[in-house]
Amino acid sequence: MLGNFELQGLPGSAEALRAPLRQLLAKHVGHLPVDVRARSWMGFDRSLSRTLGAAGYLGLTLPREYGGQNLDPFSRFVIVEELLAVGAPVAEHWIADRQSGPLILHFGTEAQRERYLPGIAKGELCFCIGMSEPGAGSDLASVRSRAERTDNGWILNGQKIWTTNAQHADYMIALVRTSGTAADRSEGLSQFIIDLKSPGVTVRPIRDLGGDEHFAEVFFENVFLAEDMLVGNEGAGWAQVTAELALERSGPERIYSSVVLLDAWMAHLEANGRRNEAGTTLLGRLTAQLATLRAVSIAVTAHLAAGERPVVEASILKDLGTGFEQSVPDLIADDLASHPEEDASDALLRTLFYLTMMAPSFSLRGGTREILRGIIARGLGLR
Repeated sequence: MLGNFELQGLPGSAEALRAPLRQLLAKHVGHLPVDVRARSWMGFDRSLSRTLGAAGYLGLTLPREYGGQNLDPFSRFVIVEELLAVGAPVAEHWIADRQSGPLILHFGTEAQRERYLPGIAKGELCFCIGMSEPGAGSDLASVRSRAERTDNGWILNGQKIWTTNAQHADYMIALVRTSGTAADRSEGLSQFIIDLKSPGVTVRPIRDLGGDEHFAEVFFENVFLAEDMLVGNEGAGWAQVTAELALERSGPERIYSSVVLLDAWMAHLEANGRRNEAGTTLLGRLTAQLATLRAVSIAVTAHLAAGERPVVEASILKDLGTGFEQSVPDLIADDLASHPEEDASDALLRTLFYLTMMAPSFSLRGGTREILRGIIARGLGLR
């Protein structure tokens, strides 16, 4: 059997978090136009993130001594699901809450935990991920950015690209080479926390087709890294980043990128009296797919709750989930085009155009299909 997907419901303690969070989001997000809410992943709102942190909705799985809530991954699942369902702008705290905080908790020193985790739980520290590099594509093991040891730390030179929100972030956790060469693949890689205000760091935003600048390229020129910026053990970066990517690929964020558009289209069907036509047949199909993927995501969350690292299961979820996310704009566009007599609202069309442009990126961020299917193939013993 490939992967272990034991289907189960969410515990009542996690479900109890929904109602108060919905009230908060209705106040802070409900007034935003649908095409703005469709940018949820890329929406940057420091004020909202700090409001969520103050209300105890960030750092849920972190211990209380570091500012967290000491809750399980099921609780975080509910919070993320509610945020994405309404299209809340989550970029400011997104990466830190999802993976940087847990990474530091599990692999960092006590001093690093005390320094960074409380700010993450409060929504006050923004992190980005330094993985992809020019010329490497999704071949993460071939990174060439290099940190050379000195008497009192490290000197980093190199470049990262497609780094989400680097222009806004306070820190980056980067995978770089500390020994050997790119030919050594996963050997000799380490992770560092990098203060992006350090001398020698240059961040250049990349404008996408939607007119947004949520990606950036980051250059390191003789950047000094103190000894205490190394995360975990030198040379253990590959194992650490693999565990980190399981967190990135396992949650509801891998199935809900188009859900705001789906809601807007549902309202369009209702307004045009198409309850019993082909449109609702398509709606039923998409709803069934979403419900199935949600059940799979909860099953993967159960592995995280058990302290496991569901690398293969998370890869399966992301591969299937991003395929669903990408299909939604195309299918809704076909439906609207087949009913030219209907007056689709400008907001619905703006949302559709935006997600049509962005959908190709859904299967790139967090690992391409080719990378994911390679992981799955190894799980089958085929590689």
